[in-house]
Amino acid sequence: MKTIMQRHLLLIISIATFCSGCKFEKQLTKPNILFILADDLGYTDLSCMGSEFYETPNIDRIASEGSIFTNGYACSRVCSPSRASIMTGKFTARHDITVHIGSPSGEGWRSRKRYSKMLPAEYTRHLPHEYITMPEAFKEAGYRTFFAGKWHLGDKGSWPEDHGFDINIGGWSSGGPAGGYFSPYKNPKLRNRKDGENLSMRLAEETVHFIETNHPNDTDKPFFACLSFYAVHSQIQTTKEKWNKYRDKAEQIGIAEHGYYMGKYMPIRQEQDNPVYAGLVEHMDEAVGKVLMALEKLELADNTIVVFTSDNGGVAAGDNFSTSNKPLRAGKGYQFEGGIREPYLIKIPGLSKGGEIIDYPVSGTDFYPTLLELAGAELRPDEHNDGISLVPLFKGESLVERPLIWHFPHYGNQGGEPSSIIRRGNWKLIHYYEDGRKELYNLAEDIGEVKNLAVNYPERAEQLSKELFDYLTEVGAKFPKHDPEYSEKAQKTYLNKLEHQKMPSLEKQRLKVLSKEFEPNANWWGSKTTEEIND
Repeated sequence: MKTIMQRHLLLIISIATFCSGCKFEKQLTKPNILFILADDLGYTDLSCMGSEFYETPNIDRIASEGSIFTNGYACSRVCSPSRASIMTGKFTARHDITVHIGSPSGEGWRSRKRYSKMLPAEYTRHLPHEYITMPEAFKEAGYRTFFAGKWHLGDKGSWPEDHGFDINIGGWSSGGPAGGYFSPYKNPKLRNRKDGENLSMRLAEETVHFIETNHPNDTDKPFFACLSFYAVHSQIQTTKEKWNKYRDKAEQIGIAEHGYYMGKYMPIRQEQDNPVYAGLVEHMDEAVGKVLMALEKLELADNTIVVFTSDNGGVAAGDNFSTSNKPLRAGKGYQFEGGIREPYLIKIPGLSKGGEIIDYPVSGTDFYPTLLELAGAELRPDEHNDGISLVPLFKGESLVERPLIWHFPHYGNQGGEPSSIIRRGNWKLIHYYEDGRKELYNLAEDIGEVKNLAVNYPERAEQLSKELFDYLTEVGAKFPKHDPEYSEKAQKTYLNKLEHQKMPSLEKQRLKVLSKEFEPNANWWGSKTTEEIND
């Protein structure tokens, strides 16, 4: 398999001729903003980021015409906290949405029957109204604002329209596609049109409709449009044609005998060979292509900034055990790079050089100040407290080293542990709350987080730990507590079942989905193919 960096270099070479006549550092006139957010898409789930199984030509195009941040991070290992950080420019410990909204906390965690050592911390269960969110800031700067897709930042009263979006299509309390990826959607904010319609394409069509009706030539009223896909969150679904395509592709590549290994608390997928998930990824990519094509048709592409990222790592454990994030460790819900490192692409017409690789560590908090500055709007440092503008990087300038911080005083549904993280430069420290242990990794040399260097560099570990907890103390972070009813015997029994019953079952299911005889239930992938629906 080609390395991610090799693929990046090939991408740059292929684009060099195309961009040879581009003019850089052109001042955009009140640029439009298209912010595309995927759900649960992993770091290597795109062709341009190293996948040889998934096919994403439209998203790859954003990378080839924009900038690729190789150290781009979501602000959390799960969705709600990460999304809140994008909207507010604050790390999770500061805004206090530290786990996906709806997760039990305190003694309520026992209902999950995970027999854990600790009781997760309490947390805020809606996006606080006192914050001036990114869309609210853009509204004040004269922008029309639009949202389509997944929200998951609170119940009614704390939906997109309550936090700065003029229009909301499909955003409500749910964290997943309640009715699946084919209509009827069972979504109170998304009207059903025709049974079998694809959800990702529908959200793209709604976004295109907004752009078309938003006075596209009126530069005094630009748009901030957020296309927030439910894809590729479970339940994963596709069409029969795409399942066939990727099943055949997996067979051509060679189907591995084993697809999982047992992590500390959950089996973890090691192979990108799920044809259903691959089809779901391609559906989303086609939807992205529809919006990009509309920008060109309307002659808006040269004045529209396009962002693409994901809210947390790919699901290697738990949910549908959909993908592998290798060479990163683990995935969604985990404290390791597979849980938090993301595709992070930004295309700025006139400023992006095309396929540019930027290694500076960045996070979801940085979008707010970066996009405001690119729009010529006033920055709000009292709001986006933990984010910085990345504009100097696009101009070839440097930024000072700063810490990135994650706080997750919970257990992940996927097997992650209560912990807090700090990254400064190439060094990453993880503090675990169960027993106070620390792990220290040099990510420049060990992207897979194999070698814990805490014993080798005790002073560095202590220094990073102090910086981490100084911040957590400053913002009033909440912490988990030890469960007085914890039973080591009950936990061992639970984990033994996972390893000796669940993992063999997953291996069997993986091969079943890849077999030519595989048949889902009658309406599992909808009654019609994508082509028939779009005719």
